[in-house]
Amino acid sequence: MPYYIQRGSIPPKRHTQFRQTNGSLYAEQLFSTEGFSSDYTLMYHYHPPTQIIKVDEPINFMPEIAEEKMLMHRCFETFKVKSEADYLKSRNPLLVNNDCSIIVAAPEKSMEEYFYKNADADELLFIHEGNGILHSQYGDLYFQYGDYIVIPRGTIYQISFQSTQNRLFIVESYSPICFPKKYVSKKGQLLEHSPYTERDLKLPEFKEPINSKGDFLIETKKRGMLYGIHYANHPFDVVGWDGCSYPYILSIHDFEPITGRVHQPPPVHLTFEANNFVVCSFVPRLYDYHPLAIPAPYNHSNIDSDEVLYYVDGDFMSRKSVTRGMITLHPAGIPHGPHPGAVEKSIGKKETQEVAVMVDTFHPLQLTKTVLEIENKDYTMSWAE
Repeated sequence: MPYYIQRGSIPPKRHTQFRQTNGSLYAEQLFSTEGFSSDYTLMYHYHPPTQIIKVDEPINFMPEIAEEKMLMHRCFETFKVKSEADYLKSRNPLLVNNDCSIIVAAPEKSMEEYFYKNADADELLFIHEGNGILHSQYGDLYFQYGDYIVIPRGTIYQISFQSTQNRLFIVESYSPICFPKKYVSKKGQLLEHSPYTERDLKLPEFKEPINSKGDFLIETKKRGMLYGIHYANHPFDVVGWDGCSYPYILSIHDFEPITGRVHQPPPVHLTFEANNFVVCSFVPRLYDYHPLAIPAPYNHSNIDSDEVLYYVDGDFMSRKSVTRGMITLHPAGIPHGPHPGAVEKSIGKKETQEVAVMVDTFHPLQLTKTVLEIENKDYTMSWAE
């Protein structure tokens, strides 16, 4: 969890009277993603956050599954996914299971006509291209290339982009996205051997509350449906909040790689974890320094997990013909490893400049219709060359 912080004005004790200058009470709201039994935040609004004035007809937002079962190495060119003006329409689910959804998006315009709330899942937005501001009840987060934005489920947000050139790699998690347990002390602090610490996190910059009445549309996703819910008050009317549940940013460039004399296994790249999947970061680093070291990864059988690698930038010595935005999927059950010639070629190399995001799921992924439209079908047999 992120550590406890306080922003704006709050009463000295929770669940007690907190009055505005006109004598009326501020509306207290408890925000938690796991009932009353885990991390939470308390917010204080000018108006109750419950005043619905209209509800639109719901829209089916479920991905169309094309393959439920498969056992084959796959490759997908995500930069072939066309950009869309609207943020929600630009989100394309590619690989899904009951624990998470892996999505790419290329939105051209800022969110101005509505707010968005994912009532099902925490969201991890990786910024591949573009920069801007994520606005929420908590304040503003300024993002740029290489940033992971962690957004707890139920957060109401808008995104302002600085240009039309934006590429996002998104993971929806149906359980909380957390710091890896092996890097956290019993009391919740990131430990000394962690590849990043609290000092690396970018936190929301608190803004003056917007005390405005009107018709405010919050597009809310729940169980595969998108509900247009109109509220009488601006959702960012928060005068203060405190707690441990809020959106934050970690830059992949602030992840400190863990290296060794011989090739290190993928868990050294662990960055976030959730129920039944993990997210890892591959960043520029020195290679192994044993005199007989082989920097290329060894062949391995990930019998218990599907491995998804999203290539961001740099040169990947273990793969041929890698392009930016490429996704490879190596399913559980069959071994994979470097392409032919890559092992010998890696010997003597001192460093790598690669940047990539990996998602390992412990239950099989299903393929959507969209992902099959951008498949590189030659990849499956590329080890036979």
